[in-house]
Amino acid sequence: MLLALLLATEVQAQDFSYTNTNGTITITGYTGPGGAVAIPSTIVGLPVSSLGDSVFAGSSTLTSVMIPDSVTNIGQSTFGTCAVLTNVSIGNGVRSIGYAAFSFCQDLTHITIPNSVTDLKDGMYSIGGVGVFYRCSNLTSVTLGNGLTNIGDSAFWFCTSLTNITIPGNVLRVGAHAFESCAMLVSITMGNGVRILDFGSFANCPSLTNVTIASSVTNMGGYAFAGSRLSTVFFAGNAPSGFIGAEANTVTVYYRPGTTGWGPTFDGHPTVLWNPQAQTSDASFGLWQSRFGFNITGTADIPLVVEASTNVAAQSWLPLQSCTLTNGLVYFSDPQWTNFPGRFYRIRSP
Repeated sequence: MLLALLLATEVQAQDFSYTNTNGTITITGYTGPGGAVAIPSTIVGLPVSSLGDSVFAGSSTLTSVMIPDSVTNIGQSTFGTCAVLTNVSIGNGVRSIGYAAFSFCQDLTHITIPNSVTDLKDGMYSIGGVGVFYRCSNLTSVTLGNGLTNIGDSAFWFCTSLTNITIPGNVLRVGAHAFESCAMLVSITMGNGVRILDFGSFANCPSLTNVTIASSVTNMGGYAFAGSRLSTVFFAGNAPSGFIGAEANTVTVYYRPGTTGWGPTFDGHPTVLWNPQAQTSDASFGLWQSRFGFNITGTADIPLVVEASTNVAAQSWLPLQSCTLTNGLVYFSDPQWTNFPGRFYRIRSP
């Protein structure tokens, strides 16, 4: 099997044109039959370190590709408009992915960006703002690695099937139009570390109704959420510069105790202090009618979710109750508490 694999790799190496720069190989062209392609890690005994611009662009036969760990850079439009490309495995050595690298790959449904990648390059507006995964319209699942610091301009623009995204805390900037027109996007999880949401970064996402902005965000570019149907925006930190850009008149902005810069409105939307507190020292705390419960107090009518966990270290939380603090008070109880040797509770924003 090993010999067969080596022979197959040697045969596929013959399908590539390349240049040798200071002892490393940059692949510049492909003449093979397509199908499932494993890019070789070495050619003529030298490491393959880069995939050049447009190597596979426009291929009508490439169905899957494996990029080895030796590759550190994927160029511009390398896999652009590969109409039947369904599976991509990116090696753990890749650091940078060029603009339009996977644009218009309409059969691509999932992508995992390894932790080695630091930069998804900005889309070039001279070619219509085409970002790395621009118009990958069937992309439903995206996993972003923890090493990523920049989600470039237009990176996922018009990824209309994407439903949720988790932005790691190492990301410093979400680029202009990065997730614009992601029509099915309903959930954003934003790691603490993100500083900039650039112009229109989540514009025209009509399925997005609420979002929590990490405490690290200091700047929101114009119209960050323009065209969305946001009803609630939760800010974990101080008021950032810039504005939400949401057009709906029903948006409510919530902010936390101890944060600064908040007035009665933010970007024309009313602000409300979000300050729910579990009462552990009054008569409500403890067992009542075989249920464990407690009062929650805070600003009247603020929304909240109560979650439970049996393993805090694993961060496995289960939502138990969604409610609002009518008149500033609600009683929470858990009839299932006896089914667990121990249970922890927390309150979060919806």
